[in-house]
Amino acid sequence: MTELTAIPAGPLTGLVALNNAFATETSPLTVEEFELLRRVSFSAIMAGGLELPDALLLAMDEGSDYQGLNFQWFQARYDRFVYVDRVIVAQAAQGRGLARKLYEQLFREVAASARGLVTCEVNAVPPNPASDAFHARLGFELVGTGSPHPGKKVSYLARQVG
Repeated sequence: MTELTAIPAGPLTGLVALNNAFATETSPLTVEEFELLRRVSFSAIMAGGLELPDALLLAMDEGSDYQGLNFQWFQARYDRFVYVDRVIVAQAAQGRGLARKLYEQLFREVAASARGLVTCEVNAVPPNPASDAFHARLGFELVGTGSPHPGKKVSYLARQVG
């Protein structure tokens, strides 16, 4: 069973490589950009080791010093929330329930903080039916849609916790 841990400060090249292997679904990051996201995160969780991570999750709360357009969409509409910026599971680790475990840990952290709302977006164009189904199973509901970048459409999702 893979244990979840907080992403530490330090050499993050393995986590950056994992992130960048899924840059189409999320966005590419340099080591410096990843470290900045880790620092401003409400929650930064990983599974596996730093050099060969199995999975990661980065989430920001409403007060995070973060400028993402999707995050700003939620900021304009909700006073208290936690926004999941990225959840990534290495190809070799997929099918082991790691994304669900990461979300369940985040739900516990959000419930303890009394924020009560977890938000995220899922690509609608290009479509991501696997992510749509996964988030629906976790209890997320559609709260809006948007086009943060030309040629890209997203579905904004939210789930109450606690």
